[in-house]
Amino acid sequence: MTEQQTTEPQAQATEGRTSDPETGRTAMVFPGMGPFRFTDVGEFLLTNPHARRRLAIADEVVGYSVFDRYRQSDAEEEAQYAAHTQIAFLTICLSLADWAEETLGERPELCAGPSFGQRAAVTYAGSLPFEETVRLTAELARCEEEYFRQEHREAVTHCVIHTPEEQLQEALAELDAEGEWHDVSGYIDQGFYLVSLREPVLDRFKKRIGELGGYNMYTMWPPVHAPAFGTLRRKAAEVLDTFEVADPKLPVVADQNGELLTAADGVRTMLLDTFNHPIRWPDMVETMQQQGITKVCIAGPDNLFGRVNRTVDNFEVVAIDARKAMRPRVRQRSARRARR
Repeated sequence: MTEQQTTEPQAQATEGRTSDPETGRTAMVFPGMGPFRFTDVGEFLLTNPHARRRLAIADEVVGYSVFDRYRQSDAEEEAQYAAHTQIAFLTICLSLADWAEETLGERPELCAGPSFGQRAAVTYAGSLPFEETVRLTAELARCEEEYFRQEHREAVTHCVIHTPEEQLQEALAELDAEGEWHDVSGYIDQGFYLVSLREPVLDRFKKRIGELGGYNMYTMWPPVHAPAFGTLRRKAAEVLDTFEVADPKLPVVADQNGELLTAADGVRTMLLDTFNHPIRWPDMVETMQQQGITKVCIAGPDNLFGRVNRTVDNFEVVAIDARKAMRPRVRQRSARRARR
């Protein structure tokens, strides 16, 4: 999932509406994984007590220092989605959720995690202990690496924005006419999609999107969430079969269809469906609305799900990031509230 090129700025968030403290409900949302810099999170990982505790657990599971390996490989493009980077991202997200509960007093009624964020969500919800999620993340990373060395070796996933569905379908129909494979891997917002296709036709596809009035964002490798990756899902199932998934203590919103999951079987299916089902953020938003959610706390490095219009038009959005957690005035203000 290496970011190859960004040709347009990311979607900008507008101001979200404020929830009613008497009737509003809160969801903890863990973002999908994008490129994030060590300089933005390193101090948090090193000094925050929640992060230090979780890092110690992760180090014991994988047998090396996740912090050191992430710091040393931060500038390496090929390591942006390596197993240790994924584990660092998982640790950051869950530690920030811990911090939000302790310091900001957030008490979510449900949780959600689009794309890679589902790993943190199922851990936060109690379906998998943190140490087991770390082990699962490491093993699935190896599984994906092996799969894409042998199959779909030219596949990438590309993000387009400001592209109405009619124009997207026109561009995809032209690929069909050429006999080119493609899958829609994500529905993020109106005019905002993830498309998986072969890298040799990527430049031509990007040019066509531009001609049709859309914009190109970034390209990821390994590719994600494509229906063509059924074999990868079956390989991942062999890995997940060695783990015991429990019923969640908090309901989890599935990122493929917005289903509200309250049993282990549903959580397990979601963890596997991520490999060959597109993510559907609008469906997740609809479910959260139906559950009375008025505020979402985005726990982790995020420049996407907490910023798109589908989110900010429907919820009060609270960004729970490392910079906020390290801000002295936040800690001081919280301490004053605690003493009252």
